[in-house]
Amino acid sequence: MTPTNGSGRGFASLSPEHRREIAKLGGRAAHERGNAHELTAAEGREAGRKGGAAVSKYRDHMAHVGRIGGRRRWRRESQPGDRTVG
Repeated sequence: MTPTNGSGRGFASLSPEHRREIAKLGGRAAHERGNAHELTAAEGREAGRKGGAAVSKYRDHMAHVGRIGGRRRWRRESQPGDRTVG
């Protein structure tokens, strides 16, 4: 393991290729043990429906969070010299 940045510790300091290789090994192991689960189209739709229902419970809060993010992004992009033309 050769660190590429930061303090030289942890998974995030590895090169993208090395992280991908480690993740691939984990996925293979999970499939071999039978722990990995791939959703069918119907299961995926149901999961999406449940996630949407959960988020919609807090619609006002989520709208507020989105507005804050939009303002911050607008403020960051409107700084002189930060924007690329094109």
